[in-house]
Amino acid sequence: MNDTLDMTITKAEQSRLTVTDFSQLPFGKVFSDHMFIAEFDNGTWGNLQVVPYGPIPMSPAISALHYGQAIFEGMKAYRQANGKISVFRPEKNFERFNKSAVRMSMPEIPKEIFMQGIAALIDIDEKWIPAQDGYSLYIRPVMFATDPYLGVKPSDKYIFALLTTPTGAYYSKALKVKIETEYTRADDGGVGYAKTAGNYARSLYPFAEAQKEGFDQLIWTDAATHEFIEEAGTANLIFVINGKLVTPSVRSTVLDGVTRDTIIQLAKKAGIEVEERRVSVKEVIAGIENGSLTDAFAAGTAATVTPIGEIGYQGKTYKLSDPATRTISAGIAKTLNDIRYGLAPDEFGWNWVV
Repeated sequence: MNDTLDMTITKAEQSRLTVTDFSQLPFGKVFSDHMFIAEFDNGTWGNLQVVPYGPIPMSPAISALHYGQAIFEGMKAYRQANGKISVFRPEKNFERFNKSAVRMSMPEIPKEIFMQGIAALIDIDEKWIPAQDGYSLYIRPVMFATDPYLGVKPSDKYIFALLTTPTGAYYSKALKVKIETEYTRADDGGVGYAKTAGNYARSLYPFAEAQKEGFDQLIWTDAATHEFIEEAGTANLIFVINGKLVTPSVRSTVLDGVTRDTIIQLAKKAGIEVEERRVSVKEVIAGIENGSLTDAFAAGTAATVTPIGEIGYQGKTYKLSDPATRTISAGIAKTLNDIRYGLAPDEFGWNWVV
């Protein structure tokens, strides 16, 4: 794989594998031995390297710190039942990464750098991929502007990096979520569909306020009226209403989630009717009250399929059915995991075996 691109590999002098407790892997805090880096300068990508994980020297004047040119993605590598390593739908993440780059006036990353960077990193850090059931290696592609210039314009220089972190489940229980009707995550014409750092920064304060009230996450609503549900910020939202899978349609304020798309395809294959459309807060609350809404869950690379147990709205808490009784989401989640871990046929060709 490395024969195709001119890539320098510098191995860490000592691995941290021996001092890593794989039974305790909080999400995003334990990093593998190496990272991949590419640099953009004079209109081209170059200086491709796999180097030991660690700090990157940079000026305090870089554009990313002052004007927010920073984007990222998230995907996972799995140790399959036959011992092979596969990355789940990386081409979908590659496409979305470049969609974010275009929106943020950043250079697109060539596909061969994105894919071969992942392959090189997994090859050198293959032992970091957990073998436990439900575990994986989370892969974080990130790009940020590096021009040391305090002028408002797109940067001329960028760094693209790939980081990896072994991880278990992101959420360990059914979520208690609050429907947010004061603050907004994204607005029409903005950057809500891009995975840019600022989208997450603007959500932190409302999320912290919700945590004080005992909530695990927020359900964001549209900026104009707060009448329609959009997403959860860290995941897309999917409901089961009258036996149908119902999810907010992708728009400029809703991220086109890879897991969301995967679940929709699996549901259709299983003969479950799917509706991608605007979903109102009133419909969800009424569905809980009259029993037509039988399931609700978050869907994302980190969250995978996480049931929602309670929804807070206007000072009242609405309890949903016991997650153990939810056959639709549980069935889809099992099928998805079986495909990822090589326990079921990959009929869609989603697993990229490295």
